[in-house]
Amino acid sequence: MGNASSLLTQYDIEEVQEHCNHTFSQQEILSLYQRFCQLDRNGCGFVSGEEFLSVPEFAVNPLSQRLLRMIDGLNFKEFVAFLSAFSAHASLQQKVEFIFRVYDSDGNGKVSFNDMLEVLQDLTGPFISETQREQVLTRVLEEAGYSKDSSLVQSDFLKILGSSDLKMEVEIPVD
Repeated sequence: MGNASSLLTQYDIEEVQEHCNHTFSQQEILSLYQRFCQLDRNGCGFVSGEEFLSVPEFAVNPLSQRLLRMIDGLNFKEFVAFLSAFSAHASLQQKVEFIFRVYDSDGNGKVSFNDMLEVLQDLTGPFISETQREQVLTRVLEEAGYSKDSSLVQSDFLKILGSSDLKMEVEIPVD
C-alpha cells in the first residue's frame, strides 16, 4: 500500500475498510485508490498539500488552508479516513470529530472563541464585519449554554450538533 503504483490486495482493502469504520464499500475504496494515485503525482505513496490543491473543489473551499494542515503527507489509509467524514455512511460522531479537528487548528483538544471566530472569518470573508461575527458567535454559544470564555471539547461539539437540527449531508463522489 505504500507504493502508489502497486495494486491493492483484498487484505489491504479490508484493512482500509476497518480503519475507516466501513464507511466505504470495497468498490469505493478501489475508486478512491485510483484517485489517490492520480493525486500522488510523484508516486511516493503520500499526498502533499500541493497535490491536494490540484483538486478544484478543494482549492476553492474557504477552509482549504485549515484542511491542508490536516492532509499534508497522508498515505492512502489516512486519505480514506480523512474522506470518510464526508461519506453519507459516516456517523454523526465521525462527522463531529472531523469538524472538531477543523476548528482545533492548534491540536490542543480544545476550541476557543477565537478558534471559532477564525473559522467564521474564513467562511464569511469580507461579507460581514468582525463585530458582526463576534455578535453572531456569542449568541450561538449562549443559546447552546456556553459563553465567550468557554473552551469547547469534542463532546461539547457533539452535544451542540446532536441537539440541533443541523445535519451534515456532504458526500464525496468516488467515481
